[in-house]
Amino acid sequence: MNFGFVRVAAASPDLRVADCAYNIQKILEAVREAAALHADLIVFPELCVTGYTCGDLFLQKCLLDAAQQQLCLLAERAKEFDIVIAAGLPAAIGGQLYNCAAVLYGGAVLGLIPKAYLPNYAEFYEQRHFSALAAEDPPLAVHWQGRETPVHPNLLFSFAGPEHFVLGVEICEDLWAPIPPSSYHVLAGATVIANLSASNETTGKSEYRRALVANQSARSICGYVYACAGAGESTTDLVFPGHNIIAENGRILRESPRFSDGILCADLDAAYLDGERRRNTSFFTHSRQKAGQYFVIPVPHDTALIATPLLRPISPAPFVPSDPARRSERCDEILTMQAAGLKKRIQHVNVNKVVLGVSGGLDSTLALLICARAFDWLALPREGIQAVTMPCFGTSKRTYKNARALAELSGASLLEIPIAESVSLHFKDIGQDPSARDLTYENAQARERTQVLMDIAAKVKGFVVGTGDLSELALGFATYNGDHMSMYGVNASVPKTLIRYLIAYAADTCEQENLRNVLYEILDTPVSPELLPPENDGGADAIAQKTEEILGPYEAHDFFLYYTMRLGFPPDKIFYLAQKAFAGVYDRKQILGWLKIFYTRFFSNQFKRSCLPDGPKVGSAALSPRGDWRMPSDASAALWMDILNRLECGCKP
Repeated sequence: MNFGFVRVAAASPDLRVADCAYNIQKILEAVREAAALHADLIVFPELCVTGYTCGDLFLQKCLLDAAQQQLCLLAERAKEFDIVIAAGLPAAIGGQLYNCAAVLYGGAVLGLIPKAYLPNYAEFYEQRHFSALAAEDPPLAVHWQGRETPVHPNLLFSFAGPEHFVLGVEICEDLWAPIPPSSYHVLAGATVIANLSASNETTGKSEYRRALVANQSARSICGYVYACAGAGESTTDLVFPGHNIIAENGRILRESPRFSDGILCADLDAAYLDGERRRNTSFFTHSRQKAGQYFVIPVPHDTALIATPLLRPISPAPFVPSDPARRSERCDEILTMQAAGLKKRIQHVNVNKVVLGVSGGLDSTLALLICARAFDWLALPREGIQAVTMPCFGTSKRTYKNARALAELSGASLLEIPIAESVSLHFKDIGQDPSARDLTYENAQARERTQVLMDIAAKVKGFVVGTGDLSELALGFATYNGDHMSMYGVNASVPKTLIRYLIAYAADTCEQENLRNVLYEILDTPVSPELLPPENDGGADAIAQKTEEILGPYEAHDFFLYYTMRLGFPPDKIFYLAQKAFAGVYDRKQILGWLKIFYTRFFSNQFKRSCLPDGPKVGSAALSPRGDWRMPSDASAALWMDILNRLECGCKP
């Protein structure tokens, strides 16, 4: 099972201008190499059978005949390789000469796609030799290899095996046009676009080329395979870089160094692209009739049973950029967005006080940092931030010390209200045995803290800033109407794994050495709700209740959340990707066990998410019932759990 992954390749083989036999031999060598890598598709440059820089030789019949003959020979010789080939050649059809892309498979030329836009400016003079065939024109045909081959810009190739894989083709300048043909191809169903190009190199052009490919793949929600002419083209007036690019929905997956040789391979996720289109209701809004009539050619290619390791890297932290510079930029952006949301809320309710509980943990630390940013932005004194620490049965000396130090060093007002006595009285009122360390024992503390915060907010004429994060909301690891509730939840769309990086960024950029040290100490503290009494009488390392020992690591759950909610992947595909992402860190049994915990808790705790307070969305995923996620509280998880149970027993889902 390949879960919709499609392996594609781009190649810029060494060529000789006008030497078709030599060029086909080099193309065939690249095909053989790509097939050995289990590629489903390989794309070659524009006019690669003859070379792009033939000039007036394109008007020589012997060159055109040789190009046709050698292409058909390529189709026949490549028949032994189970791979689809897209190669460029000049084709004389009906008294006109067309710059074409030929799609080959199974020993046959399946179709020819003429170039739509023929540049005739600067160094280009294609209209001197070639004609264009418009999408509105009736299809043409050539009789090659004893069979009729269709010729039209609107040919699509539908693959039998790889899920959701429909190939559309455009050629070089087509991408640079105001409305590329691929914009219509994708509306007609293409999920992967091949571009056969002969883009010469000039200073700065590679950056623009890269941006075009990335942006078109994003706008079209498609995979984009760009193969550029390189070594062997004439250097009389131009130089060609062999700059090959493979992109997926705005992200460059692989890119070849310019002026280099070899095969560029990447795995596109066609199932993901199909899902993103279903999610994006604007994608098919425009009438597909503008694209003209399309002709779909079936390709009996099936790679579903080929098991090869994925070429694409799978990040274990999909919410966090892997590049340090980009991560720092993203952290600053997120902190600013969180503060902007809080700033607007403070202005709207016309107060100069906010109240939040500080525990010495990650979430309340981030919330306090956001409050400080918002108050500075509004030119309000930070004393208006009322930080409240409420030690109780589970509070350790370590977190107590960190909570106090954080509040004091950040300039907030600090209020300490021990709640053990009031919670004990509450136990007496409801007949709770204090020695029973059950859910009631834990929830009573969380609800008492929320009551205290709400009443202080009323007293100081402010509002309560919530500290709960996206990961806790996904797992339901929050007390209903306790830490689950606030008047504005600044962390509501920030997952736990990202919170660590946000606090680390704040520490790294902090000018106060003492505050920086406290932030590092908080980062080094195990995640815990601290609702059970600590060990060793509350020693520094005596936290008894470690969340990740109960639920599993947050990095795994954030991984599951991203692919479940943001991308809508099924459990078996998420399990497959998680094994790749956490290889050497967690084993199969651990990942499957945590995945079952995730789905069980995700479905059973929707009722908590159905009544969340307001909070800013800062990333690509959020669980607000007014935004990204709308789900009935009594939805069944049976379908998802059945897939996981089958995986557990070694059955096919």
